Amino acid sequence: MSKVALVTGASRGLGRAIALRLAKDGLSIIVHYGQNQAAADEVVAEITSLGSKAIAIQADVSQVSSINAMFEKLDAELVSLTGESKFDVLVNNAGTAIAKPFGDWTEEDFDRQFDLNVKGLFFITQSAIPRLRENGRIINLGTGLTRFSLSYPIYGVYAASKGAVNVLTQYLAAALGERGITVNTIAPGAIDTDLNAGWLRSEEGQQQTMAISAIKRIGMPDDIADVVSFLASEDSRWVTGQRIEASGGAHL
Repeated sequence: MSKVALVTGASRGLGRAIALRLAKDGLSIIVHYGQNQAAADEVVAEITSLGSKAIAIQADVSQVSSINAMFEKLDAELVSLTGESKFDVLVNNAGTAIAKPFGDWTEEDFDRQFDLNVKGLFFITQSAIPRLRENGRIINLGTGLTRFSLSYPIYGVYAASKGAVNVLTQYLAAALGERGITVNTIAPGAIDTDLNAGWLRSEEGQQQTMAISAIKRIGMPDDIADVVSFLASEDSRWVTGQRIEASGGAHL
C-alpha cells in the first residue's frame, strides 16, 4: 500500500509543486484547496496521469469549523482510497504573506495573517496527529525572512507568524518523537511563484535577489519540493525539530 500525503494549499505554487513531487515519489495525494476547485482538479488530474492516486478536498484553513468538516470528509475519502482513515505525511503549506509597513496594519490584516499561517496550521496538525501513522512526517512551510530582516520591514508581521511556526515545530517534534513522527520546518527564500511574480519576474527584482544570493539564480518551486521529498522519506528519519533553510544562500 502506498503512503498518503495531505498537502494544504496544493492547487497552485509551492503546494502544487510539492504535491506533484510526492506523487512522483509514489505517494497518494490529498490535494487541499481553499477556493479554486478547478485548479485543484487540474492537480489531481496531473497526479493521476503520473500513476498515483489523488483526491481534492476543500477547507478554509482560517476557520476551525471548516477544518473539522474537512477532516470528517477526509476520513471517508481515506477509507475509500486506502481502506482506513490514516495517512503518513502532512505538509502544512497553506498560508499567505501580507506585506505592509507597520503603521498601515489593521486588526483585520493582523488576524488574517495569523489565522491562516498559525491558527490554521495548528488546528490542521491537531486533527492530523491521531490520523498519522507511526513514523509519519509533518513538514511545515516557514520563511527565510525569520532570519534576514534588515531589508524587508514590510514583511515583519508575516515573518512573526512564521516565527511562531518555527517554535511550534520544535514543541511538536518533542511531543511526537515517541511515535517516530518527525516534525520540521522548511524556510524558503524568494521563490518564483504567482505570489512573488510581480517582483521576482521583473529585471530589478531578479537583480536584487541574485545580488544577495550565494547561488546566482532565482529559486523555483521544485527547489522546495525536492527538500520536502527528502523530509517525507525514510532517509530523513533522524532529522526532527529543525528549521531547514532553502534560500540559495541568501544573505550569508
